[in-house]
Amino acid sequence: MRDTGLSLARSLRGVGALASAALLAALWLLWLLQSAPGAAPAPRPTLTILIWHWPFTKQPPELPSNTCTSYGVAHCRLTTDRSLLASADAVVFHHRELQTQRARLPLADRPPGQPWVWASMESPSHTHGLDRLRGIFNWVLSYRRDSDIFVPYGRLEPREGPAPPLPAKNGVATWVVSNFQERQRRVQLYRQLAPHMRVDVFGRANRQPLCADCLLPTVARYLFYLSFENSQHRDYITEKFWHNALAAGTVPVVLGPSRATYEAFAPPDAFVHVDDFSSARELAAFLTGMNQSYYRRYFAWRDRLQLRLFRDWRERFCAICTHYPHLPRGQVYQDLKGWFQG
Repeated sequence: MRDTGLSLARSLRGVGALASAALLAALWLLWLLQSAPGAAPAPRPTLTILIWHWPFTKQPPELPSNTCTSYGVAHCRLTTDRSLLASADAVVFHHRELQTQRARLPLADRPPGQPWVWASMESPSHTHGLDRLRGIFNWVLSYRRDSDIFVPYGRLEPREGPAPPLPAKNGVATWVVSNFQERQRRVQLYRQLAPHMRVDVFGRANRQPLCADCLLPTVARYLFYLSFENSQHRDYITEKFWHNALAAGTVPVVLGPSRATYEAFAPPDAFVHVDDFSSARELAAFLTGMNQSYYRRYFAWRDRLQLRLFRDWRERFCAICTHYPHLPRGQVYQDLKGWFQG
């Protein structure tokens, strides 16, 4: 009986070894098939991004299933259907609506582990109420380069095809402004410039508003555009630089972050920075005394680069899906105010 038991034990061990070997072989074969050239990749799941409230409006745009595909982002679905809160892969909250309390956070219904995204394209000077948002958000979507989802107002890309001709010029400098407050540095600088050079001012601040289709043709007639930001903060370079100046085919005179920051976004000879001058009078003399050949140097970048604008919130929200596989899991902004105003 003892010999029979030993034989049975050896047989069982042999069967177990054969089964283990077969399993390993099957797993190895499966790996080879998946990694073989031409093998069909595993289908990527579609991510659902819930926008809790659409920025600056009560009526969100239509969001067909191909919304993100049209921006080159696949497997990404944008929705404003709040009934999908429990199943959404991420939920986005635009700060302006939280700041004005037009929308509230559904904290009691938040699914465990669901990433929440704080979104804002405004500067810290116009962003309030961040103290109430401690320990809530996992990711940030903003113009800041150190954001989890970095979405600038614009960027320069390699040019495809020849650059369009520059518009004809018949004025020196212009500025389009609506929010005109004496405490702003841009208003103070304009006051200092005005005695030394002519600046044609448009916008509600001067009771000369421009229609949406009138802005670029109007600015294009000038040599320079005052791309003065309403406040000066890290990486805060808005449509005043990208759209109002570069898209119009004029040279931006910039007041914002440092020259080094602008040079991270554009060539150093694509703009005039006010910090390069010791006074507004010196800046005015430089602008009004520039000859044509020197002026054209500010457009050398157009031979190799072209402008791309990011103005649509749909494209900005689709970027979440692009970054999603690489975003830090478990991250929480315990001090969102300290980060954003730092």
